Amino acid sequence: MNQTIKTIIVEDSRLARNELRELIKQHPEIEVIAEAENADQGYELIKKLVPQLIFLDINMPGKDGFQLLEMLDEVPMVVFTTAFDEYAIRSFEYNALDYLLKPINDKRFADAVEKVKAKLQVLQNPQGLLTEQSQIFIKEGEKCWLVRVADIQLCEIVGNYTRVYFNGNRPLIYKSLNQVEERLPQHLFFRANRQQIINLQFIQSVENALNGKLAAIMQNGMEVEISRRQSVLFKDMLSL
Repeated sequence: MNQTIKTIIVEDSRLARNELRELIKQHPEIEVIAEAENADQGYELIKKLVPQLIFLDINMPGKDGFQLLEMLDEVPMVVFTTAFDEYAIRSFEYNALDYLLKPINDKRFADAVEKVKAKLQVLQNPQGLLTEQSQIFIKEGEKCWLVRVADIQLCEIVGNYTRVYFNGNRPLIYKSLNQVEERLPQHLFFRANRQQIINLQFIQSVENALNGKLAAIMQNGMEVEISRRQSVLFKDMLSL
């Protein structure tokens, strides 16, 4: 990788920041361009410097790491760093690439860096993108399907799996929603919220919901809430 990966550390503990810097020294492809002690400081630095990656603590005084991500319009790649393991599942609902438990050892950190590099490669060279007419193979237990991408109505998180809705079927596949989203055509599929991606062609109607949110009523009868931030994007994308 010729260019370094511009990175910001958001961590309230000076000791933890120092430890992260020591780990990063072993990976010259990672360049720390700034550090923040809290979410508000992190927000300002991320908006100003637009890093590709942030190492983000979850438990911080004031706003936590999840609240920081909620504040951002454009979220960089995220690797969570925390001393607590109870946030693991929630962290992946925020598109986190990895979740590192303190104290972080060299091997786990190196694994996280490899995930970052792989993700960056996909973003820079999206040749793996599917088209509407692509067919994908889905297997659950003894059942198998060959599904046209355009026939997928909705995908949603179920623990470590993703449930895929198509033609009255809804099998679980052992892939994260983020992995699925990376390959789907962006003009057809929309991330409604942290848990669900919807096919725009299967929306039957859209209704106003509470707190500036929208609700998409799908052709299969499901109601999918579009988060407040995504509602703004949805309106912009589908307006004249």
